[in-house]
Amino acid sequence: MLARGTHARCAMQDNGHVDRAGYGRPGRADTLRRAASAPHAPAVGGALLAVLALAQSLALPPGQRGIDFAQGVGLALLALFSTLPVGLLWSYPAGAALAVGAACVLSLAAFHTVTVAGLIAQLIVLYRLGRHGPQLLAAALALPYLVLALLPPAGTADRVLTVLLAALAPTAAWAGAARRARSEAVEHSAAREVIAGSLLEHTARGERARVSRELHDVVAHHISMIAVQAETARLTTPGMPAAGAQRLSAIGDTARAALTEMRRLLGVLREDTRADAGGARRPQPGLRQLSELLEEARDASGSGVRLIVRGPVASLDPGVELAAYRIVQEALTNARRHADGAAVDMELHYTADALWLRIRDNGPGPPPSTPPGGHGLLGMRERAAAVGGTLRTGAAGGGGFVVEAVLPTAAQAAA
Repeated sequence: MLARGTHARCAMQDNGHVDRAGYGRPGRADTLRRAASAPHAPAVGGALLAVLALAQSLALPPGQRGIDFAQGVGLALLALFSTLPVGLLWSYPAGAALAVGAACVLSLAAFHTVTVAGLIAQLIVLYRLGRHGPQLLAAALALPYLVLALLPPAGTADRVLTVLLAALAPTAAWAGAARRARSEAVEHSAAREVIAGSLLEHTARGERARVSRELHDVVAHHISMIAVQAETARLTTPGMPAAGAQRLSAIGDTARAALTEMRRLLGVLREDTRADAGGARRPQPGLRQLSELLEEARDASGSGVRLIVRGPVASLDPGVELAAYRIVQEALTNARRHADGAAVDMELHYTADALWLRIRDNGPGPPPSTPPGGHGLLGMRERAAAVGGTLRTGAAGGGGFVVEAVLPTAAQAAA
């Protein structure tokens, strides 16, 4: 135990050394980067460069290389003007770049020299201008040094400074422009990834919503019919053996348990699709299959289902017909589930601009409260809203439950 603890402490100490060695340099780099991007960094940098430039210009004795005292003062002023504007680089990048460039070019043209601090300031402002300012201006400010490099040299040292600026000035402007293009490319790539992710998520949510509706409208419909038919067969078949009745009862219980599990599954599928009112809809059944649906409802419940059609029958948009079919299917399923054996009247009213649906049963009416976990009424409302229609449910006059939907058809008919 003691050896194991000592080994653990040594490992922790070794990891501590590795962490300090691994993170020491990036920490210093981050500190330098934060210091360079601080609001007061240009002012401090401009002041330091100005001190260096002034010291270099004053170090040249009067009379050396044909420069008298007055020209020495002018050279010192140009040294200041070529460095001090760096302090305004954050606020006025174009103005600072113009001032530094003019001072450096004038110093080279008049005195055939430029301070090292002025050279550094010129490269800094060109890089900054290429990255955050007008790139054409950065290229224009680098052009005079190319012209000066083509002129006859006044001396070896002056020639070196001129050629150095002619080479480095366009490079600094290009480096700033390249960094800017890279940053914009990274931002655009990130934006494209976000948009692609959003589209993918939206598509997935729409698909989950569509699958949940189809599961509820189709599979749950048939499972509920199995439960109703098993119960009806058990109660209406005379002389059935006890084992057969027990088997039919088990079939009904299994079907109801399957419906319960399916409601839980639908709850999971709808968890992330509350805001999705639409989704891709494939027109499968329509109003032409309505007779078959009514026959299935009559056979399953053993009660009367009457169809009433008003107005001239017309072919509608497949999406409208699918929505009408699913609404009728769910309304009949609810009637069998909550008003078993009750007669159902279904009305279709064709008008010039809408299809009116009305499904009414003469059962006990709506329950005092909506049972938790039910998605039938929500699915019907989504179906109606998907084609621009409305749906209303509630107690019917004289007793029973009624579902009324209005599905617009004017635009589809005109098309």
